[in-house]
Amino acid sequence: MSGFDMAAFLAGLNPEVPPSGARPLVVHAEELQPLPAGEVHNPTSLSVVGNLPTATFELFRQTIPASQSSDMQRHHHETVHFVISGEGYSEIEDETVEWATGSFVYTPPWTWHRHYNASTEHPVEFLTIENSRLLGALGVNRRQSAGLVTVAEARAMFKGDES
Repeated sequence: MSGFDMAAFLAGLNPEVPPSGARPLVVHAEELQPLPAGEVHNPTSLSVVGNLPTATFELFRQTIPASQSSDMQRHHHETVHFVISGEGYSEIEDETVEWATGSFVYTPPWTWHRHYNASTEHPVEFLTIENSRLLGALGVNRRQSAGLVTVAEARAMFKGDES
């Protein structure tokens, strides 16, 4: 792994985080940083809780509009979605799982997955937690998006690219 220094990374992890304007201990809802639409490859919106002093994981507030879904994607990092409000289901490889407000949805690394809002009237709100910062610091984070397709179509699109 070129460019990564484990000792420097570990030395930068401080169990005592001094509060400051740049690294606050609290980020309020109105301070979330929306990702530009061009960076989100599906109908969902993502807002980053980017100012918290987390070194190894990333936090997002994700909204899936009524009757919409995220894209079919896979990535090296693990993800947990906490369902703040709404109900729906997820395709995770060959399994379909249902969820509702208060559920936790786990997406294992490098699995094709897509999340669906089952409501025709109300959005789904997720708190999305992923260890992408850690993998990014290690230089091994990777993501692929197949768009609004099925698992079978995603596998066919990326056939031979299984690492």
